[in-house]
Amino acid sequence: MLDGNNQVWLQAVIDKITMKMDWVSEKSRHKIPYTTVNGTHDNRIVDNPSGLESDEINWWTNGFWGGMMWLMHHETGDDKYKEIAHISEGEMDRCFQEFYGLHHDVGFMWLPTSVANYRVTGNPESRKRALHAANLLAGRFNLAGGFIRAWNDLEEGDTRGWAIIDCMFNIPLLYWASEETGDPRYKQIAMKHADTAITAFVRPDGSVNHIVEFDPFVGGVVKTYGGQGYEEGSSWTRGQTWALYGFMMSYIHTQKDEYLQTAKRIANYFIANMPADGIIPVDFRQPKEPKLEDDTAAAIAACGFIEIAKVVGEFEKEMYLGAALKLLRTLDQSRIDWTTDNDCLIQYGSASYHNEKHHHPIIYGDYYFMEAIFKLKGNDLYLW
Repeated sequence: MLDGNNQVWLQAVIDKITMKMDWVSEKSRHKIPYTTVNGTHDNRIVDNPSGLESDEINWWTNGFWGGMMWLMHHETGDDKYKEIAHISEGEMDRCFQEFYGLHHDVGFMWLPTSVANYRVTGNPESRKRALHAANLLAGRFNLAGGFIRAWNDLEEGDTRGWAIIDCMFNIPLLYWASEETGDPRYKQIAMKHADTAITAFVRPDGSVNHIVEFDPFVGGVVKTYGGQGYEEGSSWTRGQTWALYGFMMSYIHTQKDEYLQTAKRIANYFIANMPADGIIPVDFRQPKEPKLEDDTAAAIAACGFIEIAKVVGEFEKEMYLGAALKLLRTLDQSRIDWTTDNDCLIQYGSASYHNEKHHHPIIYGDYYFMEAIFKLKGNDLYLW
């Protein structure tokens, strides 16, 4: 897939990842990190010293640390990574016990942990956890609107009819549940949500809405929201990547060509709007100042581009693979801390345009960077 120069670069990056994860994994063995505080991973198991968000053990990113450990176990064969992955997976059982804090993002939480564990080891307890999470996700399906409901009741308003583009990454949990049990209900729900997302979220130019409100009783779109982007009608870049890679995930599980074509349309829009320096803004339609950036979107997009490159002709493959390499080389050269000064790799993440804090490490940036690099090697452990 890569020429000689890129192969040399790729191996150097893998060596750097391996070196950094070797000590970071031990340092954070008993943690579930989200970000860093003064260079050290925070811990969603017991506290929230970063002050960025709340919800602790129920926080939606809590599966990524375990996912990183499974990627490293697959790459190195070292069982210490498997042992560390087991720790965070076990801690997340409290989410099921508390129940009320659970939400639409159970796919993000249990695909890289329990589904990964079951696929690799056959652990029956992991299978049970993953099927439990899949049933919770399926239970959020709104039959009238054909969507999976986002969030729970919020103090600031009624979200019974809300759906978000991020959920394209959660529905692979339903595909897995159908593949595992032979029960088509899960896949049917996943595909219905994906079909709704094509018509309600994806615009003709390939940009996407973040939040769509449906009438929860009779269906139909009521309103769209800017959500974590700049404003309504703008183009939140991480939302673009949830859609880009998310529709490829649905294509991989179903082989429905409409999902591939939708992923390509979104990918082409992303490529057309990529800055020349390869540094991705929080929103493609944000003001020029302040210059807010989100490297996590770059890492996720790279994963999606590589997956598209696997299934298209040679001309398109060169375009998508070239875009992925541009993003990943930019991250490696100027956006990652490879030293022992910071537990995270990627340093310039932004959760939302209107957040007070920007350009800080976020754990899923590290996960998707690692996934993309191992994809390029052709030896990735596909967790979705």
